Amino acid sequence: MDTHETQPPVVSSPPGRISLRRMTLSDVDDYMVWATDAKVARFCSWEPCTSRDEAIKYITDSVLTHPWLKAICLEDDRPIGYILIMAVDNIRKEIGYVLARKYWGKGYATEAVRLVTAEIFKEMPEIERLEALVDVGNVGSQRVLEKVGFTREGVMRKFLIMKGSLRDMVMFSFLPSDSLK
Repeated sequence: MDTHETQPPVVSSPPGRISLRRMTLSDVDDYMVWATDAKVARFCSWEPCTSRDEAIKYITDSVLTHPWLKAICLEDDRPIGYILIMAVDNIRKEIGYVLARKYWGKGYATEAVRLVTAEIFKEMPEIERLEALVDVGNVGSQRVLEKVGFTREGVMRKFLIMKGSLRDMVMFSFLPSDSLK
């Protein structure tokens, strides 16, 4: 079965500021805007992209094959980042997102997380818990989740090694019974 069959079509936020759609290889130049930025990659598991060929390979091997990853687009349909859902186990999924630095602090990540959170429990009714793990130093991302209505559950001390450094992570969750803000 093609994993992309389960992905819904484009979804837009009510005011129409952003939309979510599948990324394509033709998005490579927009992708490179955030993927080459060390400040954007700081709290991500990946290192900044160093070439267009590397970006094409990543999109081909990881983005296009991902079971649930959407481009976050403005009204002109150009991606400014992406948002994804990853399986933790059969009833838990993890949400992750990245946004080009130029768009930080403008509410776009909050809108994207709100859109996905509002729909994911309908799309995947088996989910009992949507989680987000955020580096303790990534205050902006923590604020995004809080604004959407995620519960900050606590700090997972020395939880993982990222880029050679042992990191504390903040665990957030959203349950189907929780209310969006």
